[in-house]
Amino acid sequence: MSENAAQLLAQVQERIAKACAIARREPADVTLVAVSKMHQADAIVPLLEAGQRVFGENRVQEAAAKWPELKARYPDVELHLVGQLQSNKADEAVALFDAIHSVDRPSLVTALGKAMDKAVANGGRRVPCFVQVNVGAEEQKGGCALADLPALLDQAREAGLPVIGLMCVPPADIEPAPFFALLDKLARDHGLEGRSMGMSGDFETAIMLGATHVRVGTALFGSR
Repeated sequence: MSENAAQLLAQVQERIAKACAIARREPADVTLVAVSKMHQADAIVPLLEAGQRVFGENRVQEAAAKWPELKARYPDVELHLVGQLQSNKADEAVALFDAIHSVDRPSLVTALGKAMDKAVANGGRRVPCFVQVNVGAEEQKGGCALADLPALLDQAREAGLPVIGLMCVPPADIEPAPFFALLDKLARDHGLEGRSMGMSGDFETAIMLGATHVRVGTALFGSR
């Protein structure tokens, strides 16, 4: 398994390097977030052993069940929340994660702002955040509407959230490039460095259009 994990990791890193070469970017400027949701520790450890250090989880409860022990063994791991976050889990999320990719509504901004104020008062830190944008205007998806983005960014900054970029999940089964290009433009317009976009099937396209963080699960862990 560990050899297989190392092999899969090397393949993904090679794909990232090739996409960066075409885009005339440095591979070091793209963070690979290994999405380990629904995978237990025994599937994650081989990737840790192969050198992967940034992981993504979709749910606070699932991450809380498996990561404290893994982080004790691999203290240099960064854990990113890439799934939707309920406002009532803000305190837990701030304590557990090193970045939050799914800030998408005023109530969550308020909850995270309070949670980070509390954390700082107790010697903790503010957690870097991405604001999630619903680039495909899909009703069932998280992410703020394009029209609401400026106000949400203003509110996040006022609440003391360190906003480092934007995140999107393009509509399924449609060419993702226009949506990645849109997120890139929005990030530029708002002076933001980070672009969390691209998954196993399309991260090369995302890299060519400016992705700084790619969220890869299946290509590293195999199909569930």
